[in-house]
Amino acid sequence: MKTDGGCEDLIETRDLTKCFGRVHALDGATLHVQRGAIHGFLGPNGAGKTTAIRVLMGFIRPTSGTAQILGLDPWADGVAIRRQVGYLVTADALYDDMSGVDQLDFAATLSGRPPALRERAREALELSQTALGNRLGTYSKGMRQKLALIAALQHQPELLILDEPSDGLDPLIQRNFERLLREMNAAGTTIFMSSHDLAEVERTCSLVAVIRAGRIVANEAVARLKQRFRRVAHITFSGGLPGGIAHIPGTTVLAVDGERVALSVGEDINDLLRFLALHPVSRFELDAPGLEDVFMDFYRPEEAGTPASGQAVASP
Repeated sequence: MKTDGGCEDLIETRDLTKCFGRVHALDGATLHVQRGAIHGFLGPNGAGKTTAIRVLMGFIRPTSGTAQILGLDPWADGVAIRRQVGYLVTADALYDDMSGVDQLDFAATLSGRPPALRERAREALELSQTALGNRLGTYSKGMRQKLALIAALQHQPELLILDEPSDGLDPLIQRNFERLLREMNAAGTTIFMSSHDLAEVERTCSLVAVIRAGRIVANEAVARLKQRFRRVAHITFSGGLPGGIAHIPGTTVLAVDGERVALSVGEDINDLLRFLALHPVSRFELDAPGLEDVFMDFYRPEEAGTPASGQAVASP
């Protein structure tokens, strides 16, 4: 599978739908994940993230549309896919009567590849050797999450699929884990990860797909999404607020307080800069939009049937 730009897609869906009775968990979702990417997958609860991942892993069959992962059909070739892909299982899929090390050995056997990254992952996630010798029934939620993560990535798969990987991890361990993901990516692993933690995605991912009500509403570089989002300029003038501030092309006045003004600014700020060059300014700040700003813009209430965001669209 090649994109128009010539890059290979390890994950591709086209018009994918999944219905549970009258509920459309996926509603025509089209997604591309390129080889070599760390690709985030964003959406609130109920948006369709987990359903999409379960379809990709071959755990459930789509109602319509197509999906491919590593060039294979998830439903027809699910066993082959699961041997090649590192997948974060849920905590309740672990075997309570097994020890931690037995669970890891079992996962390695299923993959058919040596667990070359086990020790590096164990150190990064700070799961002790003593804990690995204990039964999983004695593990806390955080320990079970760490073990599931080690099991998913210990064999350094070509493709790693993670659904909420930082759930149950404290902030320090989360940062260690993010560094490990970047190391794996540099060594050739493509990573597709869903998360509620927008800061985590912004720190880790270069590309992001946003899903809303079962449809992919954006799928592109994080930097490009942020460029399309309107920024806010905070300006303090010295000598009084100049006339014409409300008529600068490409800007909208958000608030005025004496000599201070807040303006919504588009990607092109040259007209604003030309205006400011003609007036004495004591302070100028231009807020860089974060991924959270972009994400929330997609989830503003729809008006008159119009999509929530006009700032960015799904890539072809």
